[in-house]
Amino acid sequence: MKELSVIILNWNGLSLLERFLPAAVRYTNGAEVELIVADNGSTDSSVSWIHEHFPEIRVIELGKNYGFAEGYNRAIAQTDTEFTVLLNSDVEVTEGWWQPLLSFMRSEPQAGACQPKIKSLRQPEYFEYAGAAGGLLDRLGYPYCRGRLFESVEKDNGQYDGPPARVAWASGAALMVRTSLYRSLGGLDADFFAHMEEIDLCCRMQAAGYGVYALTDCEVFHLGGASLNYGDARKTYLNFRNNLLLLHKNLPDGRRGRMLLWRRLADTLAFGAFLAKADWARARAVLKAHNDFRTMRRRYTEHPKSDFMASLPGARRWAVWDRYVRRMTH
Repeated sequence: MKELSVIILNWNGLSLLERFLPAAVRYTNGAEVELIVADNGSTDSSVSWIHEHFPEIRVIELGKNYGFAEGYNRAIAQTDTEFTVLLNSDVEVTEGWWQPLLSFMRSEPQAGACQPKIKSLRQPEYFEYAGAAGGLLDRLGYPYCRGRLFESVEKDNGQYDGPPARVAWASGAALMVRTSLYRSLGGLDADFFAHMEEIDLCCRMQAAGYGVYALTDCEVFHLGGASLNYGDARKTYLNFRNNLLLLHKNLPDGRRGRMLLWRRLADTLAFGAFLAKADWARARAVLKAHNDFRTMRRRYTEHPKSDFMASLPGARRWAVWDRYVRRMTH
């Protein structure tokens, strides 16, 4: 009986599969684990290539592009293992990468999710933007990481090495979850489509009394930017919109209004910065994000009773001030 499913979500990603799937097959094997590719309705030759070169891999064909969130929800609905890893198709895994994660989750029944150390494939001595050594949220709800303060990424000198650390969120690039908890919470929010849906999930896990952790005794290497580049206007739109939705969903009545007011002010400064750089596309993306948020927030009528976000790791820091006013890099 398998205990762990490692699921790679694919959409027209033949070049990524050719590059990264062989290592995933080589290093994700054993009596406890199964490797699955869930295909989001690809129109390239991804699926036929997998069947030809790795017939032992289970392929779940979803039929159309459901996005990151709903694609994983539908794939996980077709598995029956106690634990699941959501693994990006542009991640290069290493020997034994999944074993410390599984051992930790077995030993900590109140752990809802965890991640390995995530480093850059382009610069292997550095952390990778999307997750680094574990995710945090600052006072205004802006995501940052142990090892990454906004766009400033640290070199990995072992400064975060040690026992599993409690964090605010774990990265969807290589995210292990307790499958039953994932399902009971409704999985990833499909309305997010992509970006920050794993942060929202981790917040809901912690509101339910479970912890989220980062481990440093295992690592993977993430290419990053395989779906949308850092400076892409679509990525800017999703990040701003989904961050507002994240706060709206996970803050109690007494704090939600104040926080969102501060965020509107901060996002106005970001809008002004894009205008100052003549980055019209990203400036428009911020406006669209706020306009769409005002419509989408009506879908969420239930909110936590307590302000659990105020006690999350990293929540006391003014990360925006530290990075852009004090010019701190970590």
